[in-house]
Amino acid sequence: MDEIPTELMLKGYGLTTAELFYRMPDYQNVLNTFVWQEYDLAPDHPRLFRFIEFWQEEIEGPLHSVRFTHRKMISAGEWRQVVGEFRYH
Repeated sequence: MDEIPTELMLKGYGLTTAELFYRMPDYQNVLNTFVWQEYDLAPDHPRLFRFIEFWQEEIEGPLHSVRFTHRKMISAGEWRQVVGEFRYH
């Protein structure tokens, strides 16, 4: 990711956390979990779905299910530029 998180949040991105449940390749009755976290855009979640597609194409453990949550950290209206600072002792 080239942009810093603050820049992404100002563009409307929020933190998406996904828990992927997958079957072990050699033991199909065993479920394992993988936690993925990235800044993404709701409601389409293009980065999450790109990762899921990557998993299905490149990882041997077949996905069982995916559970995710999305939290928008700040919006453009909540951000303001501070030009200076003074301290009161």
